Amino acid sequence: MNFDNKNKLTGITRIVSAFSNTGKGLSWMIKNEAAFRQEVLLSAVLTIGTFLLDVSLTQQALLISALLFVLLIETINTAIEAVVDRIGLELHPLSGLAKDLGSAAVFISCIIATLVWGAVLWS
Repeated sequence: MNFDNKNKLTGITRIVSAFSNTGKGLSWMIKNEAAFRQEVLLSAVLTIGTFLLDVSLTQQALLISALLFVLLIETINTAIEAVVDRIGLELHPLSGLAKDLGSAAVFISCIIATLVWGAVLWS
């Protein structure tokens, strides 16, 4: 597959293509990434739980956004891992660092989600 900058899709065709690519990416994540599957399951349960909580619409949006943020960072982490592996599978300190930093980003996103949920539930 070659990238052709002069013949990019435009209009509704680009939007349809973007949704198709998104579906492929999410499908791949569900099939191949155990951590993502676990986070999706937990996010689904907690999202449903937000409808049972006595919180404002803004607070509910914050709770759900915090969960989506974890999924976003997990997806970016997996993209980093894919690019590193595409470059080469041999062990290299910078490859390991890139993967470790992606993992750290996921951990930080989990802390942020926990803080948001704690703050909303505490109040």
